[in-house]
Amino acid sequence: MTTQKSSLRDQVFQKLRSDILSGRYQPGDELVESTVGKELGVSRTPVREAIRQLELEGLVDLIPNKGTIVNGISAKDVRDIYSIRSKLEGLCAGWAAKYRTEKELEQLEETVYLSKYHAQKEHYEQVFELDSRFHEILYEASHSKILAHTLSDFHQYVQKARKLSITSRVRSKKSNEEHEMILEAVRAGDEKRAEELATQHILNTISNLEQCGIEKALTPENKK
Repeated sequence: MTTQKSSLRDQVFQKLRSDILSGRYQPGDELVESTVGKELGVSRTPVREAIRQLELEGLVDLIPNKGTIVNGISAKDVRDIYSIRSKLEGLCAGWAAKYRTEKELEQLEETVYLSKYHAQKEHYEQVFELDSRFHEILYEASHSKILAHTLSDFHQYVQKARKLSITSRVRSKKSNEEHEMILEAVRAGDEKRAEELATQHILNTISNLEQCGIEKALTPENKK
């Protein structure tokens, strides 16, 4: 029973966090336990527990006599996350070069190939999904569940900003080229080069976001 309860709470938490980070819930929106519970088909208890967890992550504020108010992610949060990611992604790629399996290498190769194809066709939704997939495989290939979990969380936190960056025609092409170079270093087992390339890849992404305007990526569609 405890496991089932925990699992349900985690599912509600993941759904709410995803909805906040994707922009479905905007900063200033109120999360009403009864409404969320009805929408998800669960009681108020797992919703309440999930909201407490969201508060610990700073995504919502519980304000007395007002309710649960969404914070979301700020431009500073995005900059902080990319600065941290630049270090951790480098470490991850270096470990992937050392520990990756042939299956993981094949998955990386397939992802790079498909991403190049869809970028040429300007299928940016697919490019965005494949960008996420490339990094997820790289995290798995590091064979560190702690590092993979941390990076996966960071990757989710900046999904709106990533989407703005990757759907730029110039940046999507450049990002694919950077992925391909990382892949080559991982294939060759060159830990140092893989680390350097992955670090620079993240720095290039935040540089592109600064040019596009991070605030723009975080602005609700109806306010743009």
